[in-house]
Amino acid sequence: MRKYLFLIGCTLASPAPAFAQVEGWSGPEEENVILPIGRRTPAEEITVLGAGTEQRIEDVGQSISVMGADELDSIQSPDLATVIQRLPGVSLSRNGSMGSLTSLFVRGASSQQVLVMVDGIRVADVASPGGGTDLGTLSASGLGKVELLRGSNSVVWGSDAIGGVLAVTTRAIDDGAVASVEYGARNSLNAEAGFGMQESSYEFAVTGGYSETDGFSSAASGTEPDGFRQWRAQGRARIGIVQNLGVNLAGRWADSRLEFDGFSFDPPYDLIDTPEYSNIEEWSVRGGVEYVDANLRLEAAYALHDLQRDNFNPDFGPDPSFSAKGRDRRAEFKGSYDLSNGLRLTFGADHLWERFSTTYDTRKKANSSSAHALLGWSGERLNLAAGARIDDHSGFGSEWTFGANGSFELGEGWRVRASYGEGFKAPTLYQLHSDYGNTALMPERSRSYDLGVEKGDRNAPLHLALTLFRRDSRDLIDFAACSGEVCITRPFGRYENVGKARAQGVEVELGARLSENFRAQAAYTWLKARDRTPDGFNQGNDLARRPRHSVTVAVDWTTPLAGLVLGADLRMAGNSYDDAGNFTRLDGYATGTLRASLPVTDKIELFGRVENVTDTRYETAAGYATAGRSGYLGARARF
Repeated sequence: MRKYLFLIGCTLASPAPAFAQVEGWSGPEEENVILPIGRRTPAEEITVLGAGTEQRIEDVGQSISVMGADELDSIQSPDLATVIQRLPGVSLSRNGSMGSLTSLFVRGASSQQVLVMVDGIRVADVASPGGGTDLGTLSASGLGKVELLRGSNSVVWGSDAIGGVLAVTTRAIDDGAVASVEYGARNSLNAEAGFGMQESSYEFAVTGGYSETDGFSSAASGTEPDGFRQWRAQGRARIGIVQNLGVNLAGRWADSRLEFDGFSFDPPYDLIDTPEYSNIEEWSVRGGVEYVDANLRLEAAYALHDLQRDNFNPDFGPDPSFSAKGRDRRAEFKGSYDLSNGLRLTFGADHLWERFSTTYDTRKKANSSSAHALLGWSGERLNLAAGARIDDHSGFGSEWTFGANGSFELGEGWRVRASYGEGFKAPTLYQLHSDYGNTALMPERSRSYDLGVEKGDRNAPLHLALTLFRRDSRDLIDFAACSGEVCITRPFGRYENVGKARAQGVEVELGARLSENFRAQAAYTWLKARDRTPDGFNQGNDLARRPRHSVTVAVDWTTPLAGLVLGADLRMAGNSYDDAGNFTRLDGYATGTLRASLPVTDKIELFGRVENVTDTRYETAAGYATAGRSGYLGARARF
């Protein structure tokens, strides 16, 4: 219990823009960030994903989208998947009811090839076979910012950043408390409360929440509902020690119980109602020291992430039917130095220790060290950056990664941007050391290209963007049947670097504030993601669960009726396949949401929404059900 109380009281160490004020450390305004070069810019127009330090989006040559607190509030949903699907290049699949396994695909990359961070802490499940992040247990409640980089960027972010990087940040709370609660379909309850302060020498924000739902049958053929319950707490803090020197802290804890369905042991071996459930406990902490002067920023930090999953099947007794535990620890050092004439050097190094164990696998470990450097130049209209990274892994040895990007201002808010990025994903501990493991595995690799023209950004009064992209992946790790001498030690097969794939397409974004009270935005993605494994059984097939076409549209109108805001969202996805062999088709679908919010006072707001208003029946994973028409009512307060 003491451990959990400590995590509730601690908070994140995302890069601390407040230290940029060299004359003294003054806490930032909630809606602004002071860049190292001294410009004050709204937080939703700033990203850290391009180079690992604060930059204006317009100065970055990579494809990055940022959603701020106002947009997150307008969406209302505590489901992070609902929030992310507004962004281009994104598709998702979910294995049933709320809290179930939720996979994020960015520009056709698998969910295990997308790096996910919460308040600067990597939250991949290192004990899972693919080492990815399950978005099903990540809540959007209490968030103040969501950033998504699309395309490979392992130069800065290392392993997993093949498809992109998703970073979410706890909301800043300025000297007070906030609370929200909503109730709706299937006895769904979501409650969140937080407290924070900002002063000249410190700032912190702590949030905690509870979610519960009766759910629905995860099996499309079932009738028994599968529920979900979660307690959670997270936060972040910055404390000034002396001039230009401060401490960053972060913490997160979540305890979840998820009911799910399994497959029948008898023909036809379909997904059916079962009494199975999982208990999932996850916690993480990060602490660091940061120094900033007029030209130099340095940070040293230590982070730890731990996830324990226990599956139960009451039909076979009270003990866990399967358990898995993963832990990773990371020591980090990073910095940036403004040289002269617009030149900036960004650099970093880290060391990673990771371990896992399961019911069937004894504890195994791996470690790796890395270093990277990125040189950038900013002129009046032109911005350029290029860098390299080296990683040394206890399993596969050393690998180099390179990348470059640039943007050029055309005038009147238009700019051209282009990027080349390389990515890699280290083999997971399961792929290396399980009964199907192969200690000779090499990392998965990718080369990513994109070219775009853009006016403004998604938070500007007018936003237009067209982006062409392509990513070629090689040495993809897949399960292969045993052959020759391999059968002696791995008679059922083992993991091999056998796969190749290509994903290419077009992203179109439109956004406009048509009047002071009316805002509309849309995103369209055309994606062609194909298996290119030479002589492979699935060569030429579409990658599973990647629709060719996807569209999101959102509109918000502030009416003249006491500040009443009405909104609507539309999500459309084309046909796709559920499997690599392209035998099982997933039909395209369209779903809509209607939203409303009404300020009662300057501190209290009522809101409500109806999701899937047409009660559409569809699947994002074959055999798994999705929610029908669902209504929710709630309230927010600030004190």
